[in-house]
Amino acid sequence: MRVALYPGSFDPITTGHVDIIHRALEIFDQVEVGVATNIRKTSTFSGDERISMIRETFKDEPRVIVTSFSGLLVDYAVDRGIKTVIRGLRAVSDFEYEFQMASMNRHLTDQVDFMFLMTSEEHFFVSSSLVREVAVNGGDVSRFVPGPVQEHLRNRLKAD
Repeated sequence: MRVALYPGSFDPITTGHVDIIHRALEIFDQVEVGVATNIRKTSTFSGDERISMIRETFKDEPRVIVTSFSGLLVDYAVDRGIKTVIRGLRAVSDFEYEFQMASMNRHLTDQVDFMFLMTSEEHFFVSSSLVREVAVNGGDVSRFVPGPVQEHLRNRLKAD
């Protein structure tokens, strides 16, 4: 079985992320979405909430598995026996950062390769941080996030 790991913070998952996952499923038999714990980021949603939103989004797609991890991405991939990591790209600036990360990871292990997928044009400008900013300021983010995320954002904003 060809399995790819799609790691990220997914705070929250956006239509751009969903697009990358669907496109990865055209190449791989299964995509494991790895929700990363990033100590350098302050998250809007807990890890469990992010996992729940992704699972709700893909509840009808058994080939999408959702897990969480901390520590080095390549260590996690090797431990899981996953040989390909998917990274989504929106712009040239994403490529520069992702290329640096992939190069560093290749120096850490030769057991994992990185595959870059360009997001579809309609999602180039969508990022989790922009979605959060628009939502906090009362804007409509329904075109930029899956339905389950809209509900979580509404509930979070009411609570804050």
